[in-house]
Amino acid sequence: MHPLAYRESYTRNLPHIQPPGATLFVTFRLAGSLPATVIEELLSEAAATEKRLAQIEDDEERQRQRYLEQRRHFGRWDATLDTIRSGPHWLSNPAVAAIVAEALQYRDGLVYDLDTYTIMSNHVHVIFTPLPEDENEDTYFALQAIMHSLKRRTATKSNKVLRRRGQFWHRESYDHIVRDEEELSRIRNYILNNPVKAGLVEHWEEWPWTYCKPCGDP
Repeated sequence: MHPLAYRESYTRNLPHIQPPGATLFVTFRLAGSLPATVIEELLSEAAATEKRLAQIEDDEERQRQRYLEQRRHFGRWDATLDTIRSGPHWLSNPAVAAIVAEALQYRDGLVYDLDTYTIMSNHVHVIFTPLPEDENEDTYFALQAIMHSLKRRTATKSNKVLRRRGQFWHRESYDHIVRDEEELSRIRNYILNNPVKAGLVEHWEEWPWTYCKPCGDP
């Protein structure tokens, strides 16, 4: 099997799950945007949490607790990205942010149905639903292939703008299955208000690098 072919699940440093027809919340960040000490601390905390969860005998309760802990862990990780001053912030360059926005929009209707995104100075949040590769809906455009193409294209163009070489994006992305409409609404609001929470604007519509299809273009 080709490494970028559609699979319902695969694991690198993080687990990645893509059930057929699933809507996904994906966060990807710049290479070097988090110091090694912070990453080590967050990974250590996640490992300790998983060890504790493994002791819960009831499977349903264990899964419920795991979901809550994953939300809490992601919140800490994302809050660090919003407040950290070290590391690269190349996406604060309007020309670079425009490259990423164009790439996200270009793939809408081709490989996924784009719902919402916001581009911060060192990371991007996006919700999309990968489309079927064929009319029988036997396979879908693979998450890993979508992200590989998106990152490669934007990295090449952004490095030219910045007159630099080297790795642009962190190799692995965080992704989470959106389970229902209630969760979709919650995540959508989280994404839209990320620039507000970071103190960059007073209302999400003021942020130039935000898009929400259900809300209408800002």
